[in-house]
Amino acid sequence: MGRLLPTTPYRGTRDFLPSEMSVRQQVFHQLYEAIERYGFVRYDGPILESAEIYEAKSGQEIANQQLYSLTDRGGRRLALRPEMTPSVARMIAGNAGQLQLPVRWYSHVICHRYERPQRGRMREHLQINVDIFGSDSVSCEIEIFELIHDMMAAIGATKDMWVLRAGDRVLLESILLDVVKVPADKLQETSSLIDRWAKYPREKLVADAEDLGIDEKRFDLLEEVLSSGTGVLDYISEEARSRSMLAQILAGDSRDLVTFDPFIVRGLQYYTGTVFEVFDQHPQNSRSLFGGGRYEDLAGLFTTQSIPGIGFGMGDVTLHDFMEGHGLLPEPRAEVDAVVIPVGADLLPDCRSVARDLRRAGIRTSTPLEPRKLSKELVRADQVGAQVAVVIAPSEWERGLVAVRNLATREQIEVTLSEVVGQVSKLLGR
Repeated sequence: MGRLLPTTPYRGTRDFLPSEMSVRQQVFHQLYEAIERYGFVRYDGPILESAEIYEAKSGQEIANQQLYSLTDRGGRRLALRPEMTPSVARMIAGNAGQLQLPVRWYSHVICHRYERPQRGRMREHLQINVDIFGSDSVSCEIEIFELIHDMMAAIGATKDMWVLRAGDRVLLESILLDVVKVPADKLQETSSLIDRWAKYPREKLVADAEDLGIDEKRFDLLEEVLSSGTGVLDYISEEARSRSMLAQILAGDSRDLVTFDPFIVRGLQYYTGTVFEVFDQHPQNSRSLFGGGRYEDLAGLFTTQSIPGIGFGMGDVTLHDFMEGHGLLPEPRAEVDAVVIPVGADLLPDCRSVARDLRRAGIRTSTPLEPRKLSKELVRADQVGAQVAVVIAPSEWERGLVAVRNLATREQIEVTLSEVVGQVSKLLGR
């Protein structure tokens, strides 16, 4: 016998057994319902894309370090999808003439990134992506923020468990260029410095700032401005505030939807305005759960038509950690609602006939695949979570009767064949 292959999945990927899938599907269903109540419609796209679209718009970290890339037999450079936004921008651009913009789209797709597996990060993950394309109205930001609140409520999260923080690339650019006087050619690198502000000690940040030509006096000013909360708006020109969607929200009736945080930058290159992240408030998992932002020119890779957008991606790994930490994960669903058990192999065809009637009524029903003793089948029925057992015995069957047993109370009654569906439905509370 040859060498046996390993049974563990590739590092950074996961297997999901039926009980785990049950929990995941319940959570996803709640999220889908919340999203679709806003009129978002679901789409999908290929897991393989041209590597160019990620190299152009996903940022250097993804393009140079995290991309799973390959060359096909035709010499084309392809990549496994690390994120969905460039793909959906391609789809929107390619179908813009047929779409009634603006549109609300969402997807739930597998993404791959080659990075070190750790808490909250895997090499393969599922991600819900929600985007509005074709509008530069501040109403888009407000709707996205309202949707996030409803999605978190849908999974049972209360407002003390999480916080939505938002910054703005327009406001940040004004701070850096107009207030701190950062050279224009150092704007992106300085933004990256701010993006990692909470991850490094102050001495490291000062040293990195000096490498960018920002002396300690200007670093102190930058720190003062960024730490002033909504007071940062006092430093910013009226022109910049008028271009900022977030500034308009903070000055309006929707201000309570979001907490202003100028340190929210997000590293992806395609964001041009509002950027936001949802953070877990649990002390043992104080980290970003998911985020997104506004992009004015992402579709510009594929079309000369201006198609602005705003959206976010919610990954399943951090979502699971959040729900587990707050005790929000549901219990796995039972495998079936009812079982139909024949007392004797010769009654299997009749057993299947009764089961068909129950299934047509929408009741999840199983029958034995192999003949076994009634006692063993009842034990198995408990194990799979069935609430009701329909027992078909020879003498009762000859009289047109079957036994319907409540597996919780062990109470049992005999009913006619025409009454089986009604009695089982009653016991199931339907």
